[in-house]
Amino acid sequence: MDTTARATGDMVVGSMLATAARTYRDREMIYCATTGRRFTFGEVDTRVNRLAHGLMGLGLAKGDTVAYLFNNRAEIVEVFFALAKAGLVGVPLNYRLAAPEVVDLVRSCEAKALICAEGYVDVAAEVHAADTPLRHVVAAAEGAVPDFAARYEDIVAAGSDAAPDVDVRETDTQYFNLTSGTTGLPKAYRLNHYNNAFAALTMPLEFDVTRADTILTAFPMYGRVGAAWLMIGTCMGVRNVITDYEPQRIAEHIEAERCTITNFVPTMAAMLLQLPNITDFDFGSLRAIVFAGSPLPAPVRERTLATLCPNLYEFYGMQETGLVAAIGAADKSERPDSVGQASIFSDIRVVDDEGGRVPAGESGEIIVRSPASTTGYFRNEEKTSETFRDGWIHTGDIGRFDSDGFLYVTGRKKDVIVTGGQNVFSVEVEAVLLQHPDVADCAVIGTADPVWGEAVTAVVVPRGGTAVDEAALIDHCKRTLAGFKAPKRIIRRGEAIPRTPTGKITKYVLEEQYRVVV
Repeated sequence: MDTTARATGDMVVGSMLATAARTYRDREMIYCATTGRRFTFGEVDTRVNRLAHGLMGLGLAKGDTVAYLFNNRAEIVEVFFALAKAGLVGVPLNYRLAAPEVVDLVRSCEAKALICAEGYVDVAAEVHAADTPLRHVVAAAEGAVPDFAARYEDIVAAGSDAAPDVDVRETDTQYFNLTSGTTGLPKAYRLNHYNNAFAALTMPLEFDVTRADTILTAFPMYGRVGAAWLMIGTCMGVRNVITDYEPQRIAEHIEAERCTITNFVPTMAAMLLQLPNITDFDFGSLRAIVFAGSPLPAPVRERTLATLCPNLYEFYGMQETGLVAAIGAADKSERPDSVGQASIFSDIRVVDDEGGRVPAGESGEIIVRSPASTTGYFRNEEKTSETFRDGWIHTGDIGRFDSDGFLYVTGRKKDVIVTGGQNVFSVEVEAVLLQHPDVADCAVIGTADPVWGEAVTAVVVPRGGTAVDEAALIDHCKRTLAGFKAPKRIIRRGEAIPRTPTGKITKYVLEEQYRVVV
């Protein structure tokens, strides 16, 4: 007889909104600053139920995959929760990706439907014309939509106000999250309802969120961080101002909406601080800025404290893991370079190359585990076996603990550039550059940049002594890659790219040589 205890209920994402709608029905849930619309918790829940029924009316059933392509606007909130309630598996797409990348992701994740904002109908048309499993396109447009698409509001209108009668369990996949690819299939991984519900319930503890807060979500909501702030606001009954990131508008929204907490990557703060009229705005309502995504440079930190907000928080984790360490405002003032201590139910170790723990003060690879973590990559056994070993996720980051258990991230083992909080795999950019007829060889590295943290920089050996047209090479990359992956700088190199005897590029040599690029 199995005597293992088990809970009788499930932690599923759709129930977050249903519960919030009962408790906070007439309270404002989101202000869609992108479009100027406001919605209460009750209104969002009703539209979500209708959208879920409308999608099921197209023939989509539990377990089917649905891709969606939106910037930060009300519809991405509705789609996120509607898919969760219907048991459909979401594929949130980065709206900055090039059309060929979107086609590849839709195909590899076997999406049967694509829902998009009006501004991405051209991309949807390319996906529709390609050889993919796609059967339906839904476009959120005010006017007419192309013949191959259904109109979003028509789908909503066709649905019922009642909650969908679908048996969704916490172990069911809620969505695929996507990381930057290198070659072959993109790195996608499954997150189940439990993974995401756990993250939404624990993160407010780390950032002291209460119902008195107003969240400003400018992190892209196709990513896990932006989605987490949506779930945090929903669980806590907190108003959420959602918008795309544009520095002037961000300053205006903080002042006008009296926002109290927001989440930035350091680049976002640096760009905001560069506004020539920054001192004209009233940031008095802002009690906290949470940083994540890339190291927080001291100059940005100090200027943020002096100009924007007196209380800084920071957290550490991969998209695959969710938050695993965090630091509050008081500790951050005493240990400004730390990313904090292990969060509740998370484990962190710093290990040597053999997997043994290293003492406090010594550096090693950071490995983690958490209930918010995925357990593997979709159809990518090589990447799964490299990252997930012996029950631990190997982050590829280098760090150390101090004697009080505070974590410091000091470098990376992986060949990845973090630019503006976005991960760019250099091998992916190199492969595209090498397709250009004027490039004989190249290496892509990150160079220091005051705004982006790191700038994607291509060191290029021209073919046959040809001149290097910097703008042409950058445009060549942008035709295939997302704009943030394309080089911001091209360096012409008159000698061979340095390599090891086995042919591997010794990038540390280039990074040292081109440490400062004007």
